[in-house]
Amino acid sequence: MAPVVVARDLVKRYEDLTAVDRISFDINQGEIFGFLGPNGAGKSTAIRMIQCVSPVTSGKLEVLGMDVRERPREIKARLGVAPQDNNLDPDFNVIQNLTSYARYFGIPKAQAARRAEELLEFMQLSEKRDVMIENLSGGMKRRLIVARALINDPDLIILDEPTTGLDPQARHLIWERVRQLKREGRTIILTTHYMDEAEQLCDRLVIMERGKFLVEGEPKRLIADVVGDCVMEVIETDGDEAERYLRSLGQQVERSADRLYVYSKDCRTINQEFRRLHPEIYSVIRPATLEDVFLRLTGRRLKE
Repeated sequence: MAPVVVARDLVKRYEDLTAVDRISFDINQGEIFGFLGPNGAGKSTAIRMIQCVSPVTSGKLEVLGMDVRERPREIKARLGVAPQDNNLDPDFNVIQNLTSYARYFGIPKAQAARRAEELLEFMQLSEKRDVMIENLSGGMKRRLIVARALINDPDLIILDEPTTGLDPQARHLIWERVRQLKREGRTIILTTHYMDEAEQLCDRLVIMERGKFLVEGEPKRLIADVVGDCVMEVIETDGDEAERYLRSLGQQVERSADRLYVYSKDCRTINQEFRRLHPEIYSVIRPATLEDVFLRLTGRRLKE
């Protein structure tokens, strides 16, 4: 089966700024593919080119077997997009936001009404069908935006930070629905700043910085390859002494404001010896996560 998205040497430039710099990737049918990276890394620009709302500067980009330059209207008709911003129509109630949006896709009125009711049930919003948008909570608005993205029964779903600002219950409900969509064979592109979300949901992902891919692969494999199975954290009481000792062992040590991080495939043995020699300095071993991969590759300083 042909990939749903094919990109080769994809470039996007804005005058002197290269926002996307010769990236190549495939997104396969039925997988959840994540784009991660700090602000300004090029994630949103890549997504906008896939959505056919930002023209490609150079390279190849095919979506659903069609060139984005030649058949953008046909591609858009088969996409479902849940944007980061809450751009629901405040003049309509919940059900009207879905049925009115269905008109953009030429869906007959009766079919749109049935589809809207199904999606409200799917996103646990049926009891809010007649409520005006201003009276919804933030979590309800996000769920409605996801429901709206599904109104045209899309072949490719793009979820741009779908759980930003949500409480744990709303967040996990969206996770459950995303997994259900995957079980139905849907292809999903996900952008998120929550590393645990990407680790939980994505089959594969890329981490971008300055328009390029730093790594690409399955979350578990990236954790194993970049960090290892565990991380040693040293809560600094005498950070210089601890850091000198750890570096003397040939370990790569990262420093934050109040602690040291040691990434090693042998961190448990290192920690045992460290605590024997420095019992006054608190240290702990914890499982490695995708956030460790992200911070190790992109650094701990803010990028704005």
